[in-house]
Amino acid sequence: MFQRITTLRQIFSSKFIQSQGARSSYHTSGAAVSSKEYEPFAHQNENLSVDWDNLGFNLMPADYMYMMKCTEGESFTQGHLDRYGSIELSPAACVLNYGQGLFEGTKAFRGENGRLFLFRPEQNAVRMQIGADRMCMPAPSTEQFVDAVKEIALANHRWIPPTRKGSLYIRPLLIGSGPILGVAPAPEYTFLIYASPVGNYFKEGMAPLSLYVEDEYHRASPGGAGCVKAITNYSPVLKAQARAKSIGFSDVLYLDSSSKTIIEEASSSNFFIVKDNVISTPAPNGTFLEGITRKSIIEIARDLGYQVDERSVRVDELDHADEVFCTGTAAGVAAVGSITFRGKRFDYKVDGRLVSQRLYSTLVGIQRGVVQDKWKWLVRID
Repeated sequence: MFQRITTLRQIFSSKFIQSQGARSSYHTSGAAVSSKEYEPFAHQNENLSVDWDNLGFNLMPADYMYMMKCTEGESFTQGHLDRYGSIELSPAACVLNYGQGLFEGTKAFRGENGRLFLFRPEQNAVRMQIGADRMCMPAPSTEQFVDAVKEIALANHRWIPPTRKGSLYIRPLLIGSGPILGVAPAPEYTFLIYASPVGNYFKEGMAPLSLYVEDEYHRASPGGAGCVKAITNYSPVLKAQARAKSIGFSDVLYLDSSSKTIIEEASSSNFFIVKDNVISTPAPNGTFLEGITRKSIIEIARDLGYQVDERSVRVDELDHADEVFCTGTAAGVAAVGSITFRGKRFDYKVDGRLVSQRLYSTLVGIQRGVVQDKWKWLVRID
């Protein structure tokens, strides 16, 4: 297991270094829909009857989607924009029969000065490449991925909410679209991106979350695909999540499948605890996803002078934490007010000078272009 995790980290680091070299040469590739048709620099939010003040995390399809295909053994070449709509798949498509698919999530933001930004999209590209290797799929290059995300953001620019009102959530998908009967990789693959304006991920908005620790159902197991963003990782959480929400909880917190004593992650976000200004988060072990927001928060926290420990976090530590928060592209940085485990509820600090609030403010400030981006995480697209 340790060798496998180390290999993933080495791959990630290597691909990230390569992506930095390509970063300066990002450009917008050719597309079936021309730039004249979507006029990316027209007036923002025109002709939309959207209640920007009450955006939730619900699908509100933007105008355009992006698609690119390749066959087994080949590489992706050039994709194109299409109007958002249904796609056609064979009933024998590998993704429908065997779940051969990955997805990513990233966002486009409108800065305080009206400029448009993406946040670390090359990291999403690298993560998809790592996942594709695990799932026996070809993947777009970092440059292809970032170009496509740029095209989607520009083509759907009028759906990017006004500053401080939300963001444009961008969902890249990589699926085994080719038909196959036996268990084997697909003969054809489709890379697809669509977008939707969103607000807060949780219905509580910015209010503290209440989590329920799940010790019956497991989200992932050692040796599986829990450390990549495979589509098969998410449907297993639905039953536990629905049960928790039916009794008033915001989300579920999962434990390791072996000992049921080590905290891993929530349904779709990473987990942090704060004790005496020391921030701790579960160390990557191959069973949960290393989120891009997680990585960013760790770097921000260390830059602000906090000690951040990536280690095994035991469930019995919930009784002693000062603060708890979750992070994710969709969730942002979400404070947790309480966690319930086997009938016992633990409450956490949610008022005053919160570590999570300081980290959140810094992250959002960078994304809006008002806090210095010393890491060069932002990609300006206008």
